[in-house]
Amino acid sequence: MSKVKYYYDPDTLSYRKIELKKSRRYRNIFLFILGSALFGFLGLIFLLNTNILNTPRELSLSRELKNYELRFQLLNKKMEQIEQVLANIEDRDNNIYRLYFEANPIPEEQRRAGFGGVNRYKSLEGFNNSEMIIATTRRLDVIQKQMVIQSRSLDEITKLAEDKEKLLAAIPAIQPVKNEDLTRMASGYGWRSDPFTKARKMHWGMDFTAPKGVPIYATGDGMVSRADNNASGYGKHIRIDHGYGYMSLYAHLSNYNVKRGQKVKRGDLIGFIGSTGRSEAPHLHYEVWKDEERINPINFYYGSLTAEEFENMLKYANQENQSLD
Repeated sequence: MSKVKYYYDPDTLSYRKIELKKSRRYRNIFLFILGSALFGFLGLIFLLNTNILNTPRELSLSRELKNYELRFQLLNKKMEQIEQVLANIEDRDNNIYRLYFEANPIPEEQRRAGFGGVNRYKSLEGFNNSEMIIATTRRLDVIQKQMVIQSRSLDEITKLAEDKEKLLAAIPAIQPVKNEDLTRMASGYGWRSDPFTKARKMHWGMDFTAPKGVPIYATGDGMVSRADNNASGYGKHIRIDHGYGYMSLYAHLSNYNVKRGQKVKRGDLIGFIGSTGRSEAPHLHYEVWKDEERINPINFYYGSLTAEEFENMLKYANQENQSLD
């Protein structure tokens, strides 16, 4: 039973019963219902933003989602480390390896290029963390592309290194007769007096004087292209094709130790000093060819002479004396 309320009426000097009007009563009921609804709505929002009403599966999915977000953060940190290492390798590749082997550096825009055309990441759109997932996936794709480009570059460098090693082994780089076997270095490359006509003519090689039968050695790796007596003036002679445009010639031999088509290594015994052909005395006439042009052999003895020995040879080679052939 509801309580009856009274108020004091000063006009009648008595207490009177409080009677609520119907309109006020309805207003109070409406305000109560509105307040209850508002309070209930705010409470519902609060509950939805907490884990109080979540089911165990929802709680598990929430923890799993946070775990994935953490994993993405760790993945991005690892990718940052990979990018730093890859950038260091790319820098050495462009500025050391490719420079040394005379290969063009790979342009930065080619290494960092993305992927054009269709949207590769459309299937990753529409999720709560789509931006993060797409950015990470795109970053990973770029790293993979950079690694492919770098791998191909290193394959190219390996091939260039192998070719460089073969080139260095092929270049005629040693003296064809040992110093202890030499009588003297008789004549160098350049204008010399002909021993038979006494006229001044071009001498296309270097003459090494030594007794008949002294060994002659291949000055670089290659294949014997000729070992015969069919060239005018050279007598018995050997020609070695070194590849890369290089060829060496050994003339006036007394005998051969190789035959045509045979592969030789630098330092292999190929023949013996003699005086066959147009020759005044036992000696080796030695020539170096590059791209079918005869060049001065004095520039190719870095593999067997000391600085002092090279200086002495240079001194004798530059004297305009009489050649032996």
